[in-house]
Amino acid sequence: MGAADSEIAVLWDMDGVLIDSEPLLFEAERLVFADHGVAITIEDKKPFIGLGGHEVMARMAEAFGVDADPAELGRAKLAHVVRLLGSVPGFAPTTALVRLLAARGVPMAVASGSSPEMIDTALTAVGLDDALPTRVSVLEVDHGKPEPDVFLEAASRLGVAPGRCVVVEDAVPGVLAGKQAGARVLAIPYVTDPWDERFEAADLVVRGGMDHADPDALLAWILGAEES
Repeated sequence: MGAADSEIAVLWDMDGVLIDSEPLLFEAERLVFADHGVAITIEDKKPFIGLGGHEVMARMAEAFGVDADPAELGRAKLAHVVRLLGSVPGFAPTTALVRLLAARGVPMAVASGSSPEMIDTALTAVGLDDALPTRVSVLEVDHGKPEPDVFLEAASRLGVAPGRCVVVEDAVPGVLAGKQAGARVLAIPYVTDPWDERFEAADLVVRGGMDHADPDALLAWILGAEES
């Protein structure tokens, strides 16, 4: 079952990598915390980008002094996100890279901090539903990023050893999770200012973020991992 252990596979984070969902996620979180009497800004959110599931809501609630059940906060956020998801845009560079890899038969999976419903809805919205049928949500594993669980599960489902995988991430928790999993990590930072030195843990960093991502160059780097 799955690909041979010697074959390269690509494990995609979704939010901030395949879809430009961070503004949408922030809006959902803003609405949730507004209901609890707390006004948050996009700057307030930056330290929590890359966390998923209920963990992000738990960390934010603690930071902003909101005494509420993180699971309930998560459900409220999900309701807002699902309502807004139909308008979420994809990123042209990573969409092109997915298509280039798919044309070469490279096994791929999504390993995301979002819920299964959010993953399915978002991939359909940006037209990548057909190219990425293998999907792992943080809600299906024990621990979210920066723990490696979602990437290890995604590699297992593809039948590819983690050390033969390339993880594509936009946030530090995902970079750290990918390295813990034993994969190579390609970082395309969503937030470049201020610069987080922990991105240096990645094997390749697109320092200018998505605006500087060249699909053909990234394809060559990913396929070059087969020679190593």
